[in-house]
Amino acid sequence: MSEDYRSMWETLGLDLVAHDALLQVLGKGYQDIYLAQKDRPEGMGYFDFVMSEVHGLRIKELLDEKAAGRKVIGSFCVFVPEEIVRAADATLVGLCTGADFATEEVEKLLPRNTCSLIKSAFGFKLGKVCPYIESADMIVGENTCDGKKKSYEVLKDMVPNLYVMDLPQMKSVEGRALVKAEYLRFKEAIEKLTGVTIDAARLKKGIEIVNNKRKAIHRLSGLRKADPAPISGLDALLANQVFFYDDPVRFTDSVNKICDELEKRIEKSEGVFPKGTPRILLSGCPMAVPNWKVPWIIETSGAVIVGEESCVGERGTRNLTGDTGSTVEELMEGIVDRYFQVDCAIFTPNPDRLGHVEEMFRGYKADGVIHYGLQFCQPYITESMPVEKALEGENIPTLRIETDYSMEDMGQLKTRIEAFIEQIK
Repeated sequence: MSEDYRSMWETLGLDLVAHDALLQVLGKGYQDIYLAQKDRPEGMGYFDFVMSEVHGLRIKELLDEKAAGRKVIGSFCVFVPEEIVRAADATLVGLCTGADFATEEVEKLLPRNTCSLIKSAFGFKLGKVCPYIESADMIVGENTCDGKKKSYEVLKDMVPNLYVMDLPQMKSVEGRALVKAEYLRFKEAIEKLTGVTIDAARLKKGIEIVNNKRKAIHRLSGLRKADPAPISGLDALLANQVFFYDDPVRFTDSVNKICDELEKRIEKSEGVFPKGTPRILLSGCPMAVPNWKVPWIIETSGAVIVGEESCVGERGTRNLTGDTGSTVEELMEGIVDRYFQVDCAIFTPNPDRLGHVEEMFRGYKADGVIHYGLQFCQPYITESMPVEKALEGENIPTLRIETDYSMEDMGQLKTRIEAFIEQIK
């Protein structure tokens, strides 16, 4: 941290001793995983700075916005429409869900066989170590799985303003109608919270800001199709993770600068890995900061990750929101259409996701797919089996792994991943 933010953290009610311990572990992990990489793009220096200040300068910026009268909305999921939040001059930030914390305390409230992502959200709150959740004026949950749905009944007594969004389980006319009704309800809740009436001009501006972020990530993703790969999968994942935290205009500019640099690398046939390095498509559950275990194992085992079929990846940013409408009603229809295309495993049946994995495999010229599932994540673990079978039926080498946030299975995972990479060489 470039400044001493302790008084700020104390004002937010953080446990300073526990928070110091978290930052120490996070800093060492980042040093060992990210800064140990060779030939990184110079533009990654910005993201290194963001991570060094993720609980410092960025939190100060959010508190400055609040002091100026703006609201901060915290969310756990890509189904929360950022366009609506931006239209009300508010800020949407992702919440901490990428590491184990205060597990013993969490398991007094939730079953032990709850997935790591949900337990992490509770752990960061109970441990008082997440300044984002403490800075938020509203926390938005969504019932994308049974675990989340029931856990919000507990979380509502732990945060001052929990808003729960209902989502359909099937892609149908009725399902789309539910999404539309919920987004209109969300718009009204945001207007009430902020005191801002969202008109067409505001909504169009919100759409523009968020679409520009997505376009920058699309550009980065397209450059990863080159061989040799101009950027590591770890660094690309980091950009996708920072997508949820950073100021959107600044983020867009920073990603585009990296893309300018990568285009020059591609022209010179320069890469972070040798040409012909086995190329892996990572599919499955989202990976929030600091969940870097599996990507680190893959890229220290002789392969490079060239794409992420994940909410923290292409599933979360794939489609743009239509902006051709001239009224609030028309623009809201565009927002509904965009988010209803997200092929999350909550939907049944979910053939679009399988098609998307196959499309990415071929488009990114991958050599194999590693399907990553969090233990006890019923939607993605259950869906992983037919996905694996279908991919292998298309002669696409696939490795299905199931893990959590602990380091206990590192050796086992490394052995399996190394064997898979040897198989596809």
